[in-house]
Amino acid sequence: MPAGKKKERVDVFLTNAIENSTRNRIQKLIEASYVTVNSKIVKSNYQLSPFDVIEVTIPITPRPETTQPEDIPLDIVYEDDYLIVVNKPAGMVAHPAYAHYTGTLVNALLHHTKKLSKLNEPIRPGIVHRIDKDTSGLLVIAKDEVTHANLSKQFAKHTIEREYWAVAWGKFKEQKGEINYNIKRSHSDRKKFTHSTSDGKTALTFYEVIEEFDFSTLLKLRLKTGRTHQIRVHLGSKGHPIFGDATYGGRILVYGSQLPKMKSRMENLLEIMKRQALHAKILGFVHPVTNEFMKFDSTLPDDFNSLLKNLRAE
Repeated sequence: MPAGKKKERVDVFLTNAIENSTRNRIQKLIEASYVTVNSKIVKSNYQLSPFDVIEVTIPITPRPETTQPEDIPLDIVYEDDYLIVVNKPAGMVAHPAYAHYTGTLVNALLHHTKKLSKLNEPIRPGIVHRIDKDTSGLLVIAKDEVTHANLSKQFAKHTIEREYWAVAWGKFKEQKGEINYNIKRSHSDRKKFTHSTSDGKTALTFYEVIEEFDFSTLLKLRLKTGRTHQIRVHLGSKGHPIFGDATYGGRILVYGSQLPKMKSRMENLLEIMKRQALHAKILGFVHPVTNEFMKFDSTLPDDFNSLLKNLRAE
């Protein structure tokens, strides 16, 4: 453990220090005696001190070389010989990754078609871009390498039209505006990102208020850049975390907690929206073969609509 740090539980320290880990996973490693401090087996609540030497043995589960087809329903918005546009449900990972080697969008796509671009590594065929696991909405999938390269170039040039809808905590002073903060990986938690005015990658988000409620706002947001967790980090940086977003403060009762009735109401709404209220609603791009500009608009998922219905009943 680095000098100068305050005492900290070993399971908390390792969860933040090891990329793509979870506290539950770390605790299981500790229980199985895969973690030692100063060559001694410890419990999860062991308090680390500066200069403690931590050793972690992580049993390796071999990553599959290829992804297997799985019969998972797909909400296909559009399909032709070159690409597919799908409406991804919340809870589904776009492609296999650590701890998510099955049940992904790619598993479903491979069952649907044998024609997917091989421009990526074998476990990510056809994937041009991603949205977070608990974000719902539109994705375009490439069926061949030429289509894939063309779409990737459009994303790189920021000519792809992307509009998200989100419910954020609080009300905005301006009905429309932009958030222009760099984004970088958090030093304290490698699974999170944070905003910065000095370093990191440039990120620009445009927002517009659609509808206001007592303690929250329905927004539409357009991305000029496409950084990981961009909308979630940018709205959080303005004190307006996305409703339901556990990672960036959206499950904390930011407003209304001092009023018993409102507190109960907000808690009930968080039960309806068990994930971040963020949906990739519109996707537009130039078709790589026909050169036609194509624009797709998706319907909001049931949990999002239920949240809005209850907010409008205020």
